[in-house]
Amino acid sequence: MANLHGYLLLGAMLFGLGLVGFLARRNLIVIFLSAELMLQGVVLNLVGFGRFHRDLDGQAFAGFILVIAAVEAGLGLALAVLLLRRKGTPDVEAWRALRG
Repeated sequence: MANLHGYLLLGAMLFGLGLVGFLARRNLIVIFLSAELMLQGVVLNLVGFGRFHRDLDGQAFAGFILVIAAVEAGLGLALAVLLLRRKGTPDVEAWRALRG
């Protein structure tokens, strides 16, 4: 049986890397990819806890999170295409001009 610490460490590393990318970048596509990376870190932790406790609750929650991540990716792609069509740049600062 796999060690719980390995799952938690890898999940925390994925979440931390996604958080750094989310906070440090200004490109809309990279921000959405970083959010997906954070969600995958959470999914890995849920699966690790489910395996450690020998039940399927972690996998069930992970399935729901994967569905939410797919919806978020579709919405993010639609927003990125809208921004690219209107402003010609994937920079997040261009959203301020679209506000009014």
